[in-house]
Amino acid sequence: MKAQRPLSLVVHGGAWNIPDDEKDAHRRGVLNALKAGWEVLKDGGSALEAVERSIVVMENDETFNAGHGSALNGAGEIELDASIMEGETLRAGAVAAVQNIANPISLARAILEKNDALILSGMGATRFAKEHGIRTCGQDALVTRREIERWRASQSAAEKPASRKRKNAPPPFPGDTVGAVALDADGLIVTGTSTGGPPGKPPGRIGDSALVGSGIYADNAVGGACSTGWGEGIIRVVMAKSAIDIMASNGDDPEEAAKGAVALLKKRTAGRGGVIVLNAGGSVGIAFNTPGMSRAYITSSTKGPIAAV
Repeated sequence: MKAQRPLSLVVHGGAWNIPDDEKDAHRRGVLNALKAGWEVLKDGGSALEAVERSIVVMENDETFNAGHGSALNGAGEIELDASIMEGETLRAGAVAAVQNIANPISLARAILEKNDALILSGMGATRFAKEHGIRTCGQDALVTRREIERWRASQSAAEKPASRKRKNAPPPFPGDTVGAVALDADGLIVTGTSTGGPPGKPPGRIGDSALVGSGIYADNAVGGACSTGWGEGIIRVVMAKSAIDIMASNGDDPEEAAKGAVALLKKRTAGRGGVIVLNAGGSVGIAFNTPGMSRAYITSSTKGPIAAV
């Protein structure tokens, strides 16, 4: 009889200073995302479908800074980044600074499956979405009152005299991003992420969530990783790939790999963030150096979902 392969799924809703009155919503949100993706895996579905399904749930939940509920940029608009990668062939798809897309993770998957290019941005990505049946929407469908109020507050703060803040320095606490890593019954590992980026970002800014190696990485031979936090720092240390490289050299320990990647971010850039890691055997590792990180995971060997904020 063929041995049953392990199944694993880990999701996150961002590593940052989550307000106390939002913690319950974050916990419910990551558990809902976990449930949606786990149903796919339990039914024999692919890790690609499980990761997309989990992230779509969080994109549709205004609790999170992805899809509906995304942060507004400096011009008061929403621009979204997302990416997804599978670890068998190392194929990936990504979108950068896209507008009017309800679920950018679905667009990223369509690029992975139907386009020779890896990353599409702006209007080119929107055109591709329309050509391939990916749902588009108006900006109003993505904007929430919460983010309008935060944007107005940031504009008022920007009018005050500038401080002596060092350029390219990390913010006090980064905004939240969503992500997932899954292992299916065929041994396929897939990683995906989606975000609206930091509040008040410059229009056209592209963060780590659109970049393979920084925001995500997947390799069936080792595992998968998904970063969240200060994107500029994450890009500099290629954080997701760094986590995978650490795991490849440490005996496949995902917890130590996660801790090592966060330590690297802190040491080299003074950055804050977190990472979720899954090894090829389905074990989970999570680490962060922010006040909080909403996350949840379930595997074939756990009695049920495990969640924390």
